[in-house]
Amino acid sequence: MAELKILHMYPSMLDLYGDSGNVEILRYRCRMRGIDTTVVKHELGDRDTDLSGVDIIYLGGGADYEQQLLADDLLGMTDKIKAAYKDGVYFLMICGGYQLMGQYYKDSNGKKIPGLGLFDYHTTASTNKRERCIGNIVIETQLGDKRYKVIGFENHGGQTTNVKTPFGRVLAGNGNEFGSSSEGYSEENVTATYLHGPLLSKNPRLADKIIAYCMTRKTGKEYVPAPINDKLETECRKVLLERLLKKK
Repeated sequence: MAELKILHMYPSMLDLYGDSGNVEILRYRCRMRGIDTTVVKHELGDRDTDLSGVDIIYLGGGADYEQQLLADDLLGMTDKIKAAYKDGVYFLMICGGYQLMGQYYKDSNGKKIPGLGLFDYHTTASTNKRERCIGNIVIETQLGDKRYKVIGFENHGGQTTNVKTPFGRVLAGNGNEFGSSSEGYSEENVTATYLHGPLLSKNPRLADKIIAYCMTRKTGKEYVPAPINDKLETECRKVLLERLLKKK
């Protein structure tokens, strides 16, 4: 069985609301299928991070302060990260990580933090620091041939615009902007979203979609994850969806 390699970027800085748990969920669901995983970490100031053989690049969420601290370090990896994207490496990015891969992030004081420019979207925070998109959120997205409801928690002042291919349609909550009909950004090998939680613990089918993509890319053969016992996750999702969508 092939081994998957995960690059966890800035784990000590980008970990709002337990976002690092997404890496643990991926490792757990791989282990249940007999897939080995290796996690490589890139921290601020690391000079020799090796991206060769990486299957997943993961960035969690962070506040304005953390984004300002690591922006220059991230820009220094531009060529490596763009090469990985073009090679089909899977990108999973939450909140601050989502914003930093766009053109720029302008904070509530008007300071512009340059993004990596991997995607066309950009983010501008509300000048009213108390005005935020905050609360539980449900979106609907396409996973394979089925629609799937994704549950999470959003807390962001940034308003992300010029998103050409959203992650999903908002059923409850805000999304990319106040009262937006769409949330996040998506490509075949990209999931970028404001949903904390951690995201993958509430949405196991999304985790399996990422694993299936990476294993298919790695082996050259279509990989279909074997079913595992998700009884607890299924029951929790049912309760949450009933609660969050009861007024819809």
